[in-house]
Amino acid sequence: MALKSPLRNLQEQAEAEFMVYGRRDAVAPADAATPEMEIVSTFGEIEAEYASLRRSAGLMDCPQRGTLRVSGADRADFLNRMLTNEFKAEAKTQAASGDHGKPFASLPPPQSCAGHAIDAFWLNRKGRIEADLTVIDLGEEMILAVDATLAQRTADSLKGFIISEDVTIENAMDRYHGLCMHGPRAVEFLRTILDENEGAALADLRPGRALRCTSHGHPIVVHRCDLIGEVGLHLLCRAEDAVAVHEQLLEAGLGQGLRSVGWHAFNIARIEGGSPMHLIDFGLDSLPHESGLLHRRVSFTKGCYLGQEVVARMQSLGHPAKTLVGLKIEGEHMPVTGSQIFDSSDPLAEVIGAVTSATPSPMLGRTIIAFAMVKYACAKLGTEVIVNAEGRRAKAVIHDLRFWPRRSADSG
Repeated sequence: MALKSPLRNLQEQAEAEFMVYGRRDAVAPADAATPEMEIVSTFGEIEAEYASLRRSAGLMDCPQRGTLRVSGADRADFLNRMLTNEFKAEAKTQAASGDHGKPFASLPPPQSCAGHAIDAFWLNRKGRIEADLTVIDLGEEMILAVDATLAQRTADSLKGFIISEDVTIENAMDRYHGLCMHGPRAVEFLRTILDENEGAALADLRPGRALRCTSHGHPIVVHRCDLIGEVGLHLLCRAEDAVAVHEQLLEAGLGQGLRSVGWHAFNIARIEGGSPMHLIDFGLDSLPHESGLLHRRVSFTKGCYLGQEVVARMQSLGHPAKTLVGLKIEGEHMPVTGSQIFDSSDPLAEVIGAVTSATPSPMLGRTIIAFAMVKYACAKLGTEVIVNAEGRRAKAVIHDLRFWPRRSADSG
């Protein structure tokens, strides 16, 4: 079964090229019920699409993001006991996406983090990552953003732990649709289409915050998550409003550098920005300590949650067997997903890791950069390694996951 975006007809008219999103084998290779998702790979001009992300803004359709709606009086307490991050008002250590582990400033006095978007993992009993979630708390309800291929599976597994709590979890993918807009002018363009008096709140939207707004009467939930090293706005609207909201945004940025972008351009930018993704750079068999996102997804000061014993034991032991790192690769040859990595001191020795994502980086003079899962003993920053790239052995250096912007220039 293939899931179809409500924007598909517009995309076909624009002569977009399509691709199957993610690695289906990483979800459930034998599960025929797992939906297949086609997304736009490019509108035919990858370089121009990428440039819009860095200079103005790029608007991307996100049918690969599924939506779960969680309601009921016990929803916040239930999710707090299930997921790896903290959702109560007294939590002070949440690291919002884009903050790269920095303390979350301060939370408002209410008992729930209304108006916040908090990232967390849903683990199984063995501590493996079942889903990478963004929990959007809007006060009267909570919305979970999750990979579309895992939406029903996640809803079903969470429901299995509801005993007597007043909690309802529903897969709302057929009712809501996601868009995202990344780039330095993203806030400016979205403010243009919002109804009167709503622009001021958007201007103050910080990473990890969420708000409700309307555009020409169309309700929108927007939260900020800076995945590419620039402002990132993630929009959720009703499925029947998706075309109208999309066209309003394109019109707002007409002649000002805003353009529709596909996965290829976004993928370059998100690797530069240090944003690994579930089912691409780490999978269902991964532990939080291996993901590169530990301090953005896991609280070590909250109460129990499913899989916590494994996470706590790993933390006390000091490190996992392997972990996700960045790579800077010499030369012009680019490795593909799965390319083997070797210790540079003995390239004939056993494999120490594999590439998960790679791209030439326009912001770094076309230097080849990558994410890779490597043995922890070889993961120290600055370590030299050897990578298989287009049939050749290329030298590489272990790097922080974030390549752009440089931390000294990062205001987040």
